[in-house]
Amino acid sequence: MNGPALWRRLVAEFLGSAFLAAVVIGSGIAAARLSPGDTGLELLENAAATAAGLFAIILMFGPVSGGHFNPVVSLADAALGGVSWREAAAYLPAQVAGCICGAVLANLMYGRAAVSISGTDRASAAHFLSEVIATLGLLLVIFALARSGRPQVTPAAVGAYIGAAYFFTSSASFANPAITIGRMFSDTFAGIAPSSVPPFIAAQILGGVAAVAVIRLLYPGLSHRQAADAVMPRLRGPADPGPADGADHPASGGRLPG
Repeated sequence: MNGPALWRRLVAEFLGSAFLAAVVIGSGIAAARLSPGDTGLELLENAAATAAGLFAIILMFGPVSGGHFNPVVSLADAALGGVSWREAAAYLPAQVAGCICGAVLANLMYGRAAVSISGTDRASAAHFLSEVIATLGLLLVIFALARSGRPQVTPAAVGAYIGAAYFFTSSASFANPAITIGRMFSDTFAGIAPSSVPPFIAAQILGGVAAVAVIRLLYPGLSHRQAADAVMPRLRGPADPGPADGADHPASGGRLPG
């Protein structure tokens, strides 16, 4: 295997997902406290923090895991040959667990109960359509940049797209099953009621399936190597020796030592 070992990538996906949930939920709590009663300003503050935070989080953990932090991104990458189905399946629980932990940490950072199940009902036909569109657009941004050889701008582009989608979709663009589950554990501005989670995830999966079809139509020359570089190119080099070896630092040229 080339690049970081799978266990390292799973740790990166867990941590990145936890940071993502903490940013989304924590900034939502802060927005509600800073601008009480002004929903537009609260949403703007939440969107700006999420966009900037997502950009930074992808830069932090992307070189190790690819920076997915999203089960739909991982499954789409597997469908397009960027990762194996086994790797994508391993990413999913790490992403979900990370988002739940991030939600708990966000609650605790603001002196709230560690877990508070959200009562915010978001299930509607408009929200369902919004999540399909939001997820479709997110994947198109990621894989269009991979196909055109510009993965270095993907972190900024993803952050910008999600920030914009907070406003052009009625659902505020969750576009991620893991963060949808995580946000269920915080009864705050960014929360979602458990009854709304299944339709949101169904819409996100539908958006992911549509995105893979559109990507194959628009970019039939997308190679497995380009798909593997989606979101953020991973470090490449000899097989990672694992935790017992102690070889953990980057070597010259951005490669992991053997």
